[in-house]
Amino acid sequence: MRYYVTSDTHGFYSILRDALGQAGFFDDKGEKKLAILGDLFDRGDEAVQLQDFVLKLMEEDRIILIKGNHEDLFKALVTEDFGIPYQHHVSNGTYDTVLQLTGYDPKRSVEEHYAFAKAGRETPLYEKIIPSMLDYYETKNYVFTHGWIPCLYSRRTGYSYYSDWRNADSFEWERARWENGMEAAQTCMEEKTIICGHYHASYGHHKFEHKGSEFDEDADYSPYYGPGVIAVDACTALSNRINVIVIEDEPLEKESYVFDR
Repeated sequence: MRYYVTSDTHGFYSILRDALGQAGFFDDKGEKKLAILGDLFDRGDEAVQLQDFVLKLMEEDRIILIKGNHEDLFKALVTEDFGIPYQHHVSNGTYDTVLQLTGYDPKRSVEEHYAFAKAGRETPLYEKIIPSMLDYYETKNYVFTHGWIPCLYSRRTGYSYYSDWRNADSFEWERARWENGMEAAQTCMEEKTIICGHYHASYGHHKFEHKGSEFDEDADYSPYYGPGVIAVDACTALSNRINVIVIEDEPLEKESYVFDR
């Protein structure tokens, strides 16, 4: 199976299509799937187009969707926060995504926040896409996830391997979606290579390869390849690019993943 792997598309549909085209995804007539490792929305202004694109690939069974921390933020805004745009929803772009997908304007969304939240829960993102998302997807040699696999952490020793991570509960997975996989990989090694997003790949190039800065003009946003980890988040809002890597590997006979709970 050929996997086209990307992450943190953040609502930049045009950039994603260009990146997939350059990687050969649309011309590839073989057995293939697109894997998006979370954070579909919450930065760009093409949420509706991206939502339609994902739905089409879901209908064709050509996509693997991993849940990111921004999907958790979306659910929180339209459920427990009742559509009220608290500062973190605004700064993270979640509020703008719900506005795009529901057609509400800011004034109406605040005045009718219960109806706004309900409209958010009636979007295909909430009803179809998020429920289909996995905590991880595993092949013979790779694990696809968002931030990192659930692991143990202490300020004194850093990250350490948690052998039973496949049986982690929803709270542990939610926390793992916020981890910096490039840091975790330094002391928390899984037998298989973990492909992750969430944290900008320029962090790994800067800190571990001493190449460029994290965010300035000399930053390297290309995929970071380190021991046991491949990080693909291109920090699209700053770099104006999306990374797509192509992986050839065997699917497991019995797919291992955890559905959204």
